[in-house]
Amino acid sequence: MMDVLVCAAPGDLRVERRPAPEPGPGEVLLRVRRVGICGTDMHIYRGTQPYLSYPRVMGHELSGEVVSAPEDSGLEEGDHAYVMPYLSCGTCRACAKGKPNCCMNIRVLGVHIDGGLCEYLAVPAGFVRKVEGVGLDEAAMVEFLAIGAHAVRRARIEPGQSVLVVGAGPIGIAATLFAKLAGAEVTVLDPRADRLAFCRQHLGADRIIALSDETPRALSDVTEGVFFDAVFDATGSPAAMQQGFAYVAHGGTYVLISVVSADITFSDPEFHKREMSLLASRNATIEDFDHVLSAIKAGQVPTAALNTHKAALKDLSEALPGWMEPSAGVIKAIVAC
Repeated sequence: MMDVLVCAAPGDLRVERRPAPEPGPGEVLLRVRRVGICGTDMHIYRGTQPYLSYPRVMGHELSGEVVSAPEDSGLEEGDHAYVMPYLSCGTCRACAKGKPNCCMNIRVLGVHIDGGLCEYLAVPAGFVRKVEGVGLDEAAMVEFLAIGAHAVRRARIEPGQSVLVVGAGPIGIAATLFAKLAGAEVTVLDPRADRLAFCRQHLGADRIIALSDETPRALSDVTEGVFFDAVFDATGSPAAMQQGFAYVAHGGTYVLISVVSADITFSDPEFHKREMSLLASRNATIEDFDHVLSAIKAGQVPTAALNTHKAALKDLSEALPGWMEPSAGVIKAIVAC
């Protein structure tokens, strides 16, 4: 038997005892050790996450120890590993094009199917990757960082380009970090002074701007009316996503990392006169995960500063509501299982 934290309904978290899973053919049995908590989990708790039904075991930012693995998996008992939580089918049009991150039949752990806020998890071996040279806490951060890295790769950021990141939550922070590593000059826009300060102090953001009624003028002024080669939205706000079209330079790119249950509209004349490229960025691929791990090993990711909060699995039902308050100052919270 094992402990499992279940979100039975919005606002209702409870620890249950369930049988530990028996791995099937081709599956790895993982002793989950760390789970990162992200905006998706908070949306599930609030009841605002699309593509979800209750009850649900949350958790998709996972690291742990291999208990057992298929002989041909390259994994052995005791290995430390992280999980790629996007279980793709491998056969659909997207997978055939090398884009399993947007598989037509995707099942995301902790969203479409039960995730990792438990002691043991059985996962197909192809989605479990051995890690060496980083700790379990760091391995549990790879997934959220990879989402930002994927967005930056989608935009094909080059050295010297001007970039605006709108929203300085964990995903915006990841986009800021990897845009800087790609050589861009990065401006970060957010209403929270503490998150802006974090981006300046720990990520080397070139410019931070607090959201206000004067934001459009401020962004125009700092770019001499040209605006930005690439804009990344990580707000989760339909209004902000729509406003972001105005911040893209002529010939520039707008990347929507956020996903919301809303229609997003824009001015067609403004869109066309810029010949703007509009991109969605969903999840990440193994190339992005490998890039993140390399950056962590090279000391380019401030993982200690990112990990602001911790709790044990049994205490998460009490801790999570508090973490969701802006005053808590959470960047990345990690649960020990």
